[in-house]
Amino acid sequence: MILRSKILDNFNKEELKNFIIGLGVIGFFLVGMIIFKLQHNVWQGAENTDYQIYATFNRTDGLVVGDNVRMSGIDIGRVVNSVLDDDFRATLTLQIKSHILIPDDSSAAIVSSGIMGNKYIEIEPGGSEDYIAPEEEFAYTQDAMILEELINRVISLGKANRKKTCTPTVKDTEPVTNTKDME
Repeated sequence: MILRSKILDNFNKEELKNFIIGLGVIGFFLVGMIIFKLQHNVWQGAENTDYQIYATFNRTDGLVVGDNVRMSGIDIGRVVNSVLDDDFRATLTLQIKSHILIPDDSSAAIVSSGIMGNKYIEIEPGGSEDYIAPEEEFAYTQDAMILEELINRVISLGKANRKKTCTPTVKDTEPVTNTKDME
């Protein structure tokens, strides 16, 4: 109690308020670091039991390391690495939870959540009774759809349909002649 009163006597109210806020910020930061470390340890422990498979794509626009891998809308893993192969294609390393078995005729597609949403890999399960083994690769993949390309396709289809309906036919352009005038 005596120590507390000596500390309080050395600070005015404003300094004491700043000191308490500073202690609170430091405490909040330490709690955040502890939570982060615990979460990181949990994920590292899971990495030891999870397995890796590969998927090769021509384009991975907007997909980055750390993005989710989903099956039926549920997260089953994440992208842990991406490299460019000798044919200039992107080979992604996917870390899949150990209890998830993926049929070997499944396909992997890069999709986005919404029009402007984040990209992720959606696995469409096949019907095979055999499963993709660790360190194997998907046989079927579908590249990322680029929004600009999709919009350009829609516009060009619209223009093509418009030309078909607006272009006059040969019958419409021929002059009409009266056969009675010719006699």
